[in-house]
Amino acid sequence: MPPPRPTKVRHIVLWLTVAAYMITYMDRVVISSAIPSIQKEFGFSLGAMSSIVAAFRWGYSLFQIPGAWLGDVFGPRRALAAVVTWWSLFTSLTALAWSATSMIACRFLFGVGEAGAFPIATRSLSRWMLPTERGWAQGVTHAGSRLGAALTPPIVVALIASYGWRMPFYVFGSLGIVWAAVWFFYYRDLPEQHGSVNAAELALIRSHVPAARPNAARSVPWRAILSSGNVWTLSAMYFCYGYCLAVYLDWFPTYLNAHRHFNLKQMGFYASLPLFAGTLGDLLGGLVSDHIGKRTGNLRLARKAVAITGFLMAAAFILPATFTPDAYLCVWLTCVAFFSLELTVGVSWAVPLDVGGDYAGSVSSVMNTCGNIGGAISAQLLGTLVQAYGWDRPFVVAAVLCVAGALLFSRIDASKQVLATE
Repeated sequence: MPPPRPTKVRHIVLWLTVAAYMITYMDRVVISSAIPSIQKEFGFSLGAMSSIVAAFRWGYSLFQIPGAWLGDVFGPRRALAAVVTWWSLFTSLTALAWSATSMIACRFLFGVGEAGAFPIATRSLSRWMLPTERGWAQGVTHAGSRLGAALTPPIVVALIASYGWRMPFYVFGSLGIVWAAVWFFYYRDLPEQHGSVNAAELALIRSHVPAARPNAARSVPWRAILSSGNVWTLSAMYFCYGYCLAVYLDWFPTYLNAHRHFNLKQMGFYASLPLFAGTLGDLLGGLVSDHIGKRTGNLRLARKAVAITGFLMAAAFILPATFTPDAYLCVWLTCVAFFSLELTVGVSWAVPLDVGGDYAGSVSSVMNTCGNIGGAISAQLLGTLVQAYGWDRPFVVAAVLCVAGALLFSRIDASKQVLATE
């Protein structure tokens, strides 16, 4: 009688994580498509809207490390259910804002909740996914986030047209509450704790991933993490990525409406296309990186080859997309640029798994803090750049930072363990 085949619980865990990533981006891009309607009702200037958009980024940046700490200390099961519930409530509460100040407060607290999402989710996968599945896992999770972002603008526009700009915040906030309940019911912090994992799957996981103590109170080796030059190079690279991502994620619908003169319906459709392209980039980047790693046995090469190519291609397509007078050609070139930028994401998030081990959540929190400081600066600065120099300048800055991102990734070593610095 043949031995039983391994169960696939780790894949269900992965797809639940994908759903969480989708919800994070759905909730954060609702406001991007609602900006014209919010400005119309409240009379907010572009500068005021920049502050509102940036408030999420600042909350998200400043609480990355505390969010990762929650995951490392209390475990991903409890911590991720808690933060998803928190941010889902503040997604809905955004609809009750009555002024710029109240909306800034809601968006900041929404960012505080979402701050823990990616570090805790990364931590949740570190004990489940095989090393040769990590690039794919990070690629597909981030593809899920971009797919969520791509699906959201047309839905938001349709809801606004029928019910006003507040309804999308209520609808998307409710999704997170449902997900948090499912996650808490199904997920376990260790494969050994899950009743549906058979001996064959557990042996497969343990043959590649060492067992971790279920002790939730262990200390995080911050000295080793914060003294690692590899981690800081990774974080500087992600600053460049975060700045560029925010330009497109937060402002591309407004750019199409205000600068390319698309109406609200056109804006909802065409703003989604680069995000769909980015979804493909996320999937392909992680898949190709894992394939190179399996073929060559060289993890360092596998990560670098994909990320450097993606950054340089993004820079090459951002500039013609910015300066073409044809609005529709601008969208199609932006699709290629954003696809290229997103090739780097699964690879970037695989590196904390590669170098961080049990503390992948904490390593990724440092990286994501720097990335979202870049995003916060981008969101805050965009209004100033547009008012002073026009809509072209933010995209030129993004192209320059893509080149910088490629140079920085060339210095990252995915085979160098953080704890080796102790």
